[in-house]
Amino acid sequence: MRITAVTCVKNEGPFLIEWIAFNRQIGVTDFLFYSNDCSDGTDALLDALAEQGHVQHLPNPAEGRNYQMEALKHAARRPVVTEADWIWIADVDEFLNIHVGDGTIPELIAACGTPSAISVTFQFFANDGIEAYEDRPVIEQFTRSHNPDIWCDELAQEVKTLTRADFPVQYFGAHRPFMKGGIKKAERPAWTDGSGRDVPWKFRVAANKNRKRKFPAKGARAFATLNHYALRSLDSYLVKNDRGDVNRENRAFDDSYWRDRNDPAWEDTSIHRYLPRLRDEMDRLMSDPEIARLHHAAVAAHRARRDALLEDPDFAALRDRLRDAPRIGPAEQALLEIIA
Repeated sequence: MRITAVTCVKNEGPFLIEWIAFNRQIGVTDFLFYSNDCSDGTDALLDALAEQGHVQHLPNPAEGRNYQMEALKHAARRPVVTEADWIWIADVDEFLNIHVGDGTIPELIAACGTPSAISVTFQFFANDGIEAYEDRPVIEQFTRSHNPDIWCDELAQEVKTLTRADFPVQYFGAHRPFMKGGIKKAERPAWTDGSGRDVPWKFRVAANKNRKRKFPAKGARAFATLNHYALRSLDSYLVKNDRGDVNRENRAFDDSYWRDRNDPAWEDTSIHRYLPRLRDEMDRLMSDPEIARLHHAAVAAHRARRDALLEDPDFAALRDRLRDAPRIGPAEQALLEIIA
């Protein structure tokens, strides 16, 4: 089975080896990376990985402000996508945590009844007071999240979607494919959540803004969860804040973004079963001296950028403010104040 992962990156150099190694062990066979204006050596590391045949790497073709959507439009015509059996569109801070069998995508597909698409629900993993960046697996360091069924004040949560080659795609979105119009009811593709249940109809047809990329999370993760490490360490979050959104121009990561994703109420270490295999695969990738050198250079650049940012009074103040911020989101805090 040929499974292609497509992603956009900007200054994600320290995290590439882990993400590629993780996805290889769950069954991804091909990678298509688009990079945007990197200053930490991400593009050089991807070029080295491409030279060894591990990935394909292209500069982002975007000419407008929506980098990701323009890259996905370009990707849809690339042979690495058109010749794949399945396409997985995800970001480098997202890890597909599969709960069936040995934790591979083919096993997830089988558990869901071999549909044409599987939309897996996010679970946001908190920073949980971890301040210092460490060069070791993200999935090992961050183990706490919100209650999986409730995020902030919402029962509906975002998804990312595995899409089979025969799905009638009009175009790929970041969170789900959009289906061609005029398909007869009997010919509509099977489309499930991460528990093998049919996705809600309003989500399937993108009936409104609230159902374009999310649906109720309760019961949706029996076979798989999408672990989203949007914050990582406080150090890394400062660098991310400085970098801006890799997918959209002029989007900032403010205090609310941090607080919404920093609820540590729930412990979940289920993804740790991958760690032995993950480390073996990371070691294989890093056995190439040039790849190892470029990885360590990206790590050094990440730390250097953090140090430079902390010389800026605004970023130093941001660091202090985030460290001391409540560990619930503003919407949840407002609800508690109403109840009180």
